[in-house]
Amino acid sequence: MPSVVGLLEQQELAARRRVDALRGEADRIQAELAAAEEEWQEWVIARRRVDTVLAPSSGAATESQAGADVRDTDTRPAPGNVAKPKSQVPVWREQMACSVLSVDYQRIVRVLADRVRLGQGPLTCQEMASVFGMDVVPARVEALRSKAKRLVARGWLAEPTPGQFTLAQSVAWPGGGS
Repeated sequence: MPSVVGLLEQQELAARRRVDALRGEADRIQAELAAAEEEWQEWVIARRRVDTVLAPSSGAATESQAGADVRDTDTRPAPGNVAKPKSQVPVWREQMACSVLSVDYQRIVRVLADRVRLGQGPLTCQEMASVFGMDVVPARVEALRSKAKRLVARGWLAEPTPGQFTLAQSVAWPGGGS
């Protein structure tokens, strides 16, 4: 007759194998999601470029006015350049201001920039949820993870080890960061 401890070990091993299998599946789905988001972004960019190319055909007066509007926003930063809630995350470029990010993304970048400034290490999404005063429940943590992964994919953050996020080396936050 098998021992109780032996039976418990078998059950534990089976549960651990199931967790490992589910984690592998979750990683696969996360990678597939990232690829799908990237493809989606490419289509959004393509549509915007086509809109830009087709816009001048509406007339010379509109074209000259549009050119003046573009020059005005390019020469001085205006509140219109600040991202709106639910906006898309642009690919980071040198000298890009963090204000192009929506408030949720700015909050993530700000916390990680403060940690870099203070010489502290990366954060997990559970730790971020706690820092933000959120309930540390799977839905909140996964929402943060999705945003953090999107920021990594766009060059704003780095993920030195899986699940731990920090500010990308080239990104600077006003008043802090690198």
